[in-house]
Amino acid sequence: MRTLRGVLAEAPLAWLLFAVPVAAWMHHSRPDNPLLVFILACVAIIPLAGLLGLATEKLAARVGEGIGGLLNATLGNAAELIIALVALRAGMLDVVKASLTGSIIGNLLLVLGAAFLAGGMRHKIQTFATVGVRLQVGMMALAALAILVPSIFATSDVEELAGRSVGFSVVVSVVLLAVYVLSLVFILGTHADLFRGDAPPEATEEHGMAWTLSLAIGVMAVVTLLIVWMSEILVGTVEQASHALGLTNLFVGVVVVAVVGNAAEHSTAVLFAMRNRMEVSLSIAIGSSTQIALFVAPLLVLLSLVMAPAPMSLAFSGVEVFLVLMATFIASVLIVDGKSTWFTGVQLIAVYLVMAITVFAIPA
Repeated sequence: MRTLRGVLAEAPLAWLLFAVPVAAWMHHSRPDNPLLVFILACVAIIPLAGLLGLATEKLAARVGEGIGGLLNATLGNAAELIIALVALRAGMLDVVKASLTGSIIGNLLLVLGAAFLAGGMRHKIQTFATVGVRLQVGMMALAALAILVPSIFATSDVEELAGRSVGFSVVVSVVLLAVYVLSLVFILGTHADLFRGDAPPEATEEHGMAWTLSLAIGVMAVVTLLIVWMSEILVGTVEQASHALGLTNLFVGVVVVAVVGNAAEHSTAVLFAMRNRMEVSLSIAIGSSTQIALFVAPLLVLLSLVMAPAPMSLAFSGVEVFLVLMATFIASVLIVDGKSTWFTGVQLIAVYLVMAITVFAIPA
């Protein structure tokens, strides 16, 4: 019991865990109120994602800054992957693609912007090594190109060309997954010394209690199962809830579902930025976007061949392609010099809000 209290004490949004049993009870007792059930499921996933991020932070504390951020970003994307898998199995391909788009631009603009803003309020100018940043941005540019080409295929007036979109997406997905695996070899193996980094002196103190390996793995296992449960409920009510709110599936996927799934990245990236550990913060924010684009999206394309009612392609809508391209370009421009201030965060958040308003204004 003492260990449980210690774990929950370090999770700032742990009090929202009340929504987990309430959402489950409402789902079974009030199926005629899908909007309320959807809201409760969203609220429940936020603290669960935060706990998942906290557990990965404890694991990352034993390794270097860059590699720790990579580990945190990889496991922090579990919530988005679970939600996408549940939606994929239900055949809601438009929601899956919208949530992928929202996760990419959300991490590049909203999470990174919030980290810069929070860190800049404590530290006038924050600096970070650009080696890892340039690598991640370069891979994001590759991913943006990978979704641009099949999207053009799908909208082509030539029927034969449009019909090749799925086959082309499968081949491109294999290439992207190969690049992602090679990037792990580069970061964790051949050039690991470039990504270890050192925490600044003021950030070396221990924050919270140290977790054992078994505790961290146990928390991650339990939380993952709860996220799967809540994701089933969320996906099962998303269409009715969006209709009740007058929102399109595009907006719900790009903004609502993506923000909920990104809760872990929000909390941990901001926390590390406030401690002036910018290499970890950027590895989480930008690394999460890269992993969504180079690992999660291609993996979903391949899995859709066996678990979805219809195969999924990398052909996104024109709006989604534009958002990914612009988010990648703007983020790369603002971080290329290796320095950030609180106003850099304001700029990134403002761009995200403009994009969210744009998606909201697009009719179904």
